[in-house]
Amino acid sequence: MTNTNVNIVRAGFYKRRIRYIAVTVVLTVFTAILCSAMLYLGNTRYSPEVILRVLLGEQVKGAAFAIGTIRLPRMLAGLLAGMAFGMAGNTFQTMLRNPLASPDIIGVSSGSGVAAVFCILVLKVSGNIVSISAVIAGLSVAFLIYALSRGGSFSGGRLILIGIGMQAMLNAVISFLLLRANQYDVPAALRWLSGSLNGMKMEDIPALFIVVLLFGCLLVFFGRQLKILELGEQSAVTLGLRTDRTRLLLVLCAVFLIAYATAVTGPIAFVAFLAGPIAGRMAGAGNSNTIPAGLTGAVLVLLADIIGQYAFDIRFPVGIITGILGAPYLIYLLIRMNRTGGAA
Repeated sequence: MTNTNVNIVRAGFYKRRIRYIAVTVVLTVFTAILCSAMLYLGNTRYSPEVILRVLLGEQVKGAAFAIGTIRLPRMLAGLLAGMAFGMAGNTFQTMLRNPLASPDIIGVSSGSGVAAVFCILVLKVSGNIVSISAVIAGLSVAFLIYALSRGGSFSGGRLILIGIGMQAMLNAVISFLLLRANQYDVPAALRWLSGSLNGMKMEDIPALFIVVLLFGCLLVFFGRQLKILELGEQSAVTLGLRTDRTRLLLVLCAVFLIAYATAVTGPIAFVAFLAGPIAGRMAGAGNSNTIPAGLTGAVLVLLADIIGQYAFDIRFPVGIITGILGAPYLIYLLIRMNRTGGAA
């Protein structure tokens, strides 16, 4: 390779790197603006000075309750859950090389949903028991889908088809539980199923923060291996990657993120599905999109919650707004894949 070719390759690398950093910075700033807006907006609006005093621990009359007890937990839950959904969705889509391979499309979120609804309606419990049950169920469904999709060798297309079938079955189980439940318990389950940040408490945040920090950092660490898997099974093996072990670790991290976030906020529709493709379009190729996808997921959740709370006469849960945004994209993607013979 001549020096000229080397310089061209190096220039292309730096150009992609600068674009990646710029997109990440812009998404970070936009996320910070939305977080500030969630702390500011409400029936009573406080000055930035008062908000800062409350965040620093000062007990300002009226503001301490409104900001510290209601708005701050809601904002943190939206931020962390959005990042979890975004990173998990991007991991599945990149690993399986298919934009349809989102946890809320292939049944992982529905697995957590069945466990949570069963706890709410049948066992009549809440809190940590619901979270633990949702994580266990999400992991169990993910590994069942993974095991069924292996056959003689791993197939991403087979995994997606099995996951879609599993999702249909699990959604039927949820419908059965709702029909058999006491009518007075159903509204609580429906609010959870719609995906909502209402009623968030500071007690819900520390565990969610630890899960997002731990497994999010692991996904960032495995970003290079994830990009190698995107090249395909044969290419990854040729490059010396232990594909089965790497894929298992990535699935484990992504499922923990999606299952715990789902347990806290409910299955916020289409965030995991939308975040990765949007981040990929903005950040471009050549870099791991884990961080931009996480930030995009946070932006989607926070923005959708603000729209749902303040753009209409009636307040809508965040999952309703993200569902309205995601459904047209899903239809567009299916039409596009049909026209191109299955290529996204």
